[in-house]
Amino acid sequence: CAEYLLRRLKEYGAKVYLQPFSDIAYNGTRLYLRNIIGSFNPTAKKRILLAAHWDTRPYADKDTEGRYEPFDGANDGASGVAVLLEIARIFHTNDMPEVGVDLVFFDGEDYGEHADVKVSPLKDGLVQIWWCLGSQYWSLHPHVQNYSAYFGILLDMVGAKNARFYKEGGSMQFAPKVVRKVWKTARSLGYSNYFVDINSPGITDDHIFVNRDAHIPMISIVEYDPGSPSYYFPPYHHTRKDNIDIIDKQTLQAVGETVLYTVYTE
Repeated sequence: CAEYLLRRLKEYGAKVYLQPFSDIAYNGTRLYLRNIIGSFNPTAKKRILLAAHWDTRPYADKDTEGRYEPFDGANDGASGVAVLLEIARIFHTNDMPEVGVDLVFFDGEDYGEHADVKVSPLKDGLVQIWWCLGSQYWSLHPHVQNYSAYFGILLDMVGAKNARFYKEGGSMQFAPKVVRKVWKTARSLGYSNYFVDINSPGITDDHIFVNRDAHIPMISIVEYDPGSPSYYFPPYHHTRKDNIDIIDKQTLQAVGETVLYTVYTE
């Protein structure tokens, strides 16, 4: 998958960076991970960061059976990757926006502790968040020294049928202006049925570490189900139901066009 992403980004004319790193998972396993970055218009000083995670959770621990078996992850997080790849293709076949754009594919976002396992939150005497390993690493070690971006948009679970995207709490805390910009753009494009003008609780996602450690105001476009019994996420989340059958082209189009229009009008 990494080789595929690298090849596609090169075909679309991006300056490509491969960022290998390792980290210890919640169960003591050493993981060898790779963030993948594609930069467009790399000499532009004003930059916008677009991101998704390209790993899939290694087990469907919210299923009733097979809770240690793998699943497709068509929405979490292949949908965000798909939107970024289409954006890269459009950059290649059309005039670039005036700003520079960096597409970052984070690894290790979904390797957090299994639902059946209780682990200590401490590592080396510090509180350890076992999720979002790639963004934690990149935010402290960006692919370009002293990297900065005007703002960032994270895409996570952006392809399901009838998905709704609320104004996520962490995004509103760190980057409310960016939230308002994106939701206003969605409204102008006729996508208010997807981008709901209501706040939702905050979640631990890659944008939190980009805000906290890289000091880049970044928001998360992430599906929210206010009626979910699992606090936040829709019923397919981390189950084998997260497959291609739940993906809808109209949802992908709404998200992709909103992000593209935001970038091209910056």
